[in-house]
Amino acid sequence: MKKYLILAVLAISTIAGTAQTKTWTNDPAHSRLGFVVKHLTVSEIDGRFADFSVKVTTSKADYSDAQIDLTAKVASINTDVEARDTHLKSADFFDAEKFPTLTFKSTSLKKVSKTKGKLYGNLTFHGITKPVILDVTYFGTVVNAMNNAETAGFQIKGVVKRSDFDLGPKFPEAMLSDNVQIVANVEFSPNK
Repeated sequence: MKKYLILAVLAISTIAGTAQTKTWTNDPAHSRLGFVVKHLTVSEIDGRFADFSVKVTTSKADYSDAQIDLTAKVASINTDVEARDTHLKSADFFDAEKFPTLTFKSTSLKKVSKTKGKLYGNLTFHGITKPVILDVTYFGTVVNAMNNAETAGFQIKGVVKRSDFDLGPKFPEAMLSDNVQIVANVEFSPNK
């Protein structure tokens, strides 16, 4: 009996050991974490966080078990207008001095089709954490001819409410939409 138990444990260990866990990180030169907000109800203003990093840990080829951790430096916000960026970093909005980072930690990834999924997780900024659901599109995986690295591409989209994060409460919907669109295009390669 003891012999069979040892064999069973060895077999399970061998099977479990064949699943290779990979950690992927984003390529900063080919990744963008952006947002779009409506201004005065008649136009859209976009911006991005220029300094961010994403780590994805997965053991499955379809990424269904992916654990995703994103960190962005709030002070890297960039809308191409310096005065607006300074205002967004102030206590009126993000309060970058008090809350220097924005984070997202996934809780699950649900496959919808071969290339689409729903990403569930917790978004934290301005001292507040809220659950969010984001749409994911997988563009595929190739070998990058420049560095011979396996490279996977994704687009992540979603909408968050700035009121949920107490962001810019002095600015009404007629001036600045409550809904903020998130649009991220990210290339990942596995760590070596």
